[in-house]
Amino acid sequence: MSDRRRINGPASGTQPALFQHESRTIAQPHRSRKPNELRRLFLQTGLVPAASGSAYLELEAPRGNKSFVPTTSTIKLSCAIQGPKPLSRNAHFSPNLHLTASVKFAPFATRKRRGYLRDNVERDLGSHLQNALNGVIIPDRYPKSALEVAVTVLEGEEDCLWNEDQGQEKGVGGIGLMNVLAASINVAVAALVDAKIDCLDMLSAGVAAQELSTELLDPCPSEHEELSSACVVGYLPNRDELVEVWCKSTIGTVSDGTSEDLINAAIKAARGTYKVLTEVIKESLEQKSKLETAISKEVPADDSMKT
Repeated sequence: MSDRRRINGPASGTQPALFQHESRTIAQPHRSRKPNELRRLFLQTGLVPAASGSAYLELEAPRGNKSFVPTTSTIKLSCAIQGPKPLSRNAHFSPNLHLTASVKFAPFATRKRRGYLRDNVERDLGSHLQNALNGVIIPDRYPKSALEVAVTVLEGEEDCLWNEDQGQEKGVGGIGLMNVLAASINVAVAALVDAKIDCLDMLSAGVAAQELSTELLDPCPSEHEELSSACVVGYLPNRDELVEVWCKSTIGTVSDGTSEDLINAAIKAARGTYKVLTEVIKESLEQKSKLETAISKEVPADDSMKT
């Protein structure tokens, strides 16, 4: 009598199937947008009911080859906010808000699988995000309180094509991380507004890069062969202030005047994103007000409260 709980192997030996690797060249996608044109983005708030505030952001995917395995990547991330909540009893009294911001890549977010623990890249992005949010939140409104901002990157942008033969970085690297940081700042600000946190202004972030002598707003690394420099800024439009600046370039390619022009181009990108953030937040507030009005009409008034 055979054991039904045991999975028996085949009676004879088998040979595994071998698939021959077909070497083919993948055409690099080219930028179809104008140098001063931004990618379209999708933004929605209030997706996590258990959080105080939440938001989801997704950028338009570049037009690459229509293959089963995509050769290019885009940015998809979500943000959840917990707080303001009181600090523990053992904590010292603080007249200001204690802010904690973190950025975590999902294991499937990039071509190379990520770990479950935060690495140095994620810690660096989290520190940049926290510095940007510290410049916009009013901390003295929430004494002895803590606020946690958690950004989860569901899909991160790569600096090159997803191809073993042609996936070589040219020029300055890390532009994909700059785009992830800018998107993290924008989605975190939308989540802060959804959580009704008092802020000085509507913070927005933008990225600009330079290819030869052309300044490009919102660059996609896979659409360009070689980018010499890039910059990401966190900008307060109404106050005309910068709360975050991060620039990268190859050796000897950026002078003082060029870096200033690059920062101004990134500010233009941030202003374009600011318009989208404003429209999305207005729509979400209108939907919330309509929902609250409908609920108040459906709930009957208590007889004891009537005069």
